[in-house]
Amino acid sequence: MAIKYIPEPFRIKSVEPLKILSKEERIQKIKEAKYNLFLLKGEDCYIDLLTDSGTNAMSQDQWAGVMRGDEAYAGASSYYKLIEAGKDIFNYDYIQPVHQGRAGEKVLFPLLLGAGKLAISNMFFDTTRAHVELTGARCIDCVVEAAKDPARRIPFKGNMDVERLERLIGEHGAENIGMIVMTITNNSAGGQPVSMKNMRDVAAIAKKHHILLNIDAARYAENAYFVQRDEAEYKNKSIKDIIREMFSYADTFTMSAKKDAIVNMGGLIGVKDASSPLIIKTKANCICYEGFFTYGGLSGRDLEAMAIGLYEGIDNDYLRYRIGQIEYLAARLDDAGIGYQSPAGGHGIFVDAAAMFPQIPYTEYPGQVLAVELYKEAGIRSCDIGSYMLGNDPDTGKQLHADFEFTRLAIPRRVYTQAHTDVMADALVEIKKRASQIRRGYRITWEPPILRHFQAHLEPIC
Repeated sequence: MAIKYIPEPFRIKSVEPLKILSKEERIQKIKEAKYNLFLLKGEDCYIDLLTDSGTNAMSQDQWAGVMRGDEAYAGASSYYKLIEAGKDIFNYDYIQPVHQGRAGEKVLFPLLLGAGKLAISNMFFDTTRAHVELTGARCIDCVVEAAKDPARRIPFKGNMDVERLERLIGEHGAENIGMIVMTITNNSAGGQPVSMKNMRDVAAIAKKHHILLNIDAARYAENAYFVQRDEAEYKNKSIKDIIREMFSYADTFTMSAKKDAIVNMGGLIGVKDASSPLIIKTKANCICYEGFFTYGGLSGRDLEAMAIGLYEGIDNDYLRYRIGQIEYLAARLDDAGIGYQSPAGGHGIFVDAAAMFPQIPYTEYPGQVLAVELYKEAGIRSCDIGSYMLGNDPDTGKQLHADFEFTRLAIPRRVYTQAHTDVMADALVEIKKRASQIRRGYRITWEPPILRHFQAHLEPIC
């Protein structure tokens, strides 16, 4: 099929040299890293797709903003610029900067959750799940069933299963549900978007049962682009108007700005209602964990860059290019017959490692197998989004079985070119040719008690 690459709506002014190791060197490096991609040195990765979080290229305006950053401890002008931008885009009464998304969760979640409480989400990502469990609460994923079939091509596979949500609330009791979390886009489900209709339906259920609704807003702009493109009633609405409506249905949000605000560090908490008692509690926790509430663990230059990036990330031309880059890679994989969570999502391609390696059970981590093979093949660093990342049941200690066994190729924003994207596709094609020869996966030889995939040591099973 003919594949069109959406041209970049920018030109390159500064370049960062890359080092390309030989295949023999890569095999040695991943062995030294205990077969954990997180333990590789960045300089030993030719194309780094480990995450799209904080790995983005900032614009000339953002770099100029870095030089304008006001480093006052309290009440810096850069703080007020960020608050003005946040209120304008999200239309929330209170905006709290923090140093990244998980910091926002650490500040907010203990105010809402604790032992005996549950949190329900369309899907929790790893660090969000961890912060729920650290409060003593437990997580329930409630994504639509269609998301569990990677080959099924329908829009908005990131949606919440609203009928199951109602059942879960009935089974457990609304008084035991500390919060509902809508992750936009739904990262663990393959970067799949959430529709406005689904957001309205979930908000109505939350309101009926008096349960707080929080948005995990890391990729809010990419989600708004899908709504504009694929929900007919929004095709003539601006990205900002779509964002404002979607956030109007929630009570709070936590956000890693390291994604759609196109910065290298930063995050936000939002509280919609100025009269909410959460605001004073949020300020108190922020002062304890992050620093004074007008800097929230960030330098003035970070606040300044984030204020600019919030607007750059909602530009239509940029978003068309951004989603188009992912769809180009997806089309290359379609031509090669390589399965992934389809249709292509917002921030990367989630390759169906279980389909590529049907002979490898989830207890041997097919997503990790493919991630290691990608590094060996072409120096591409990616990561497992599957049973290896999901980890063990916090109560029984038994290995959990994930709904998916993906290898995520998370594409940093404004960083890689079409030629780099072709290297990604070509590497996967080569691995597919020899996939049947890879008979076994990996075992864990050491793991920490929480978020193991960041630090665990593995070895091949012979």
